[in-house]
Amino acid sequence: MKYSCIVAFVMLLCSLQIIAQNQIPPKPKLIVGIVVDQMSYDFLYRYWDNYSEGGFKKLVKEGFSCENTQYNYVPTYTGPGHASIYTGTVPAIHGIVSNDWYDENTNTSMYCASDKTVQGVGTISSGGMMSPKNMLTTTVCDELRLFTNMKSKVIGVALKDRGAILPAGHTANAAYWYDGYSNAWISSTFYLQDLPQWAKDFNAKNIAATYLSKEWNLLLAQEKYTNSTTDNTAWEGIAIGETTPVFPHVFTNFANTEIIKGTPYGNSFTADFTKEVIIKEGLGKDNITDIIAVSFSSTDYVGHRYGNYSVETEDTYLRFDRDIASLIQFLDTEIGKGNYVIFLTADHGVAPTPGYAKSVKIPSGILSEVVLQTKIESAIDSLIGAGNWVKSYTNQNIYLNDSMLHEASINVEDVAEKITSSLLKIEGIANVLVIDKIYEAPIPAFYKEIFINGIYKKRSGDIFIQYEPNWMEYGSTGSTHGAHYTYDTQVPLLWYGWKIPHGKTYRTVHITDIAPTLAAMLNIRQPNGCIGEVITELK
Repeated sequence: MKYSCIVAFVMLLCSLQIIAQNQIPPKPKLIVGIVVDQMSYDFLYRYWDNYSEGGFKKLVKEGFSCENTQYNYVPTYTGPGHASIYTGTVPAIHGIVSNDWYDENTNTSMYCASDKTVQGVGTISSGGMMSPKNMLTTTVCDELRLFTNMKSKVIGVALKDRGAILPAGHTANAAYWYDGYSNAWISSTFYLQDLPQWAKDFNAKNIAATYLSKEWNLLLAQEKYTNSTTDNTAWEGIAIGETTPVFPHVFTNFANTEIIKGTPYGNSFTADFTKEVIIKEGLGKDNITDIIAVSFSSTDYVGHRYGNYSVETEDTYLRFDRDIASLIQFLDTEIGKGNYVIFLTADHGVAPTPGYAKSVKIPSGILSEVVLQTKIESAIDSLIGAGNWVKSYTNQNIYLNDSMLHEASINVEDVAEKITSSLLKIEGIANVLVIDKIYEAPIPAFYKEIFINGIYKKRSGDIFIQYEPNWMEYGSTGSTHGAHYTYDTQVPLLWYGWKIPHGKTYRTVHITDIAPTLAAMLNIRQPNGCIGEVITELK
């Protein structure tokens, strides 16, 4: 009898232990933030039939999808996008108004992640002189680190430096980006004095070269690619060393591995390194939540070169879907199913390739920044006389020489009035707006808010040139982004894992809602400039 009681007691303890192991933890052990560089919302469904069951389909079928997620500012570029996702605010507050902007203090261009006070780690090139110092607010990663007294681990990973640095924030343990000229994942002294040994060992394998030793051919049979144009159009760009934009793409005689960024192998390589980071840094291995902020950059490079209706873009997304599936399987094994949260979104969408749009009779076209600046300067000269009136024209912002205008007793409104009549004669120009008076402009209130959200006065210009839909500053091949129109502002937003319900919402969700939602999940303070709202459907 006594023996039976002991056995029963032991069995009860084992049962309780099994139950405890299978319980959903009170907080996720790991947040995996996935940002896809240049993923238009329609890519989620345009390529649906050829996706695997373990990637995008799994996230949609078993997770939660915000089907109307919008950027609420302009310009829709990589730097502002990554900053806004993790800060929960807009460029007017976090200060990352573009990838580059004109710095009136130094009269030079400023790169969003540039920091001349730090040195590269793992490289001797200037590509390592980067940090988040130009971002004025905290990220949700910073707030998690502060909440846990710096016990949480936060690491950013991306081929692009800005895609790794800005999300990870100011207090991150590390951010890693890829320098193909050094054939290495690198960092900066803002985070580390030396690469950890595991990173050196990973770099020593030269995995990028192994990927590039393979040709890039179609993943599936050619007849499966029914969602793209033919594999040789006049509006596709041509890779270095090739004469036509057709499969297979062969990489020969490459002096370095920088070219991997413009292939789908760049995403696979990023996934490889991400897994190594999780294993070697022990992320998600205790009850203190960690965050790995991963950005997949190759989709952007491919889209810029070939355009968003090319076979190359479709094949890149089909391969990326398999990378996502592999990452989910890895997380299930390494962290445990139900112990982690994935959110997946994009830093911006992409405009329909102008050449393709024209071929199907959609209004579109190309503008020249150089031609526009010349016309702007000529119009101002006719008002005031010859002079260096324009310091810079970039990101559709005119930066005027304020001191010279003041000496000539000319104000910004006078300049705007003069150049408006000239610029509106140009096809593709919709409006000329004085930045300080956008609220008074004869444009929809919806767009006024978007424009104002993108203005940080110390880094923005004096006059903004609004382009018409599907007009852009770009070449005759490929496509780009940056506009306030829905092709650039609408992106996917998927949630999966720990306590995430299955379902969809079709209400408008802003990109700035991601950070406060994560903060609510983790019971931490929202980032200090946050203007977003919690996505309550995820409760």
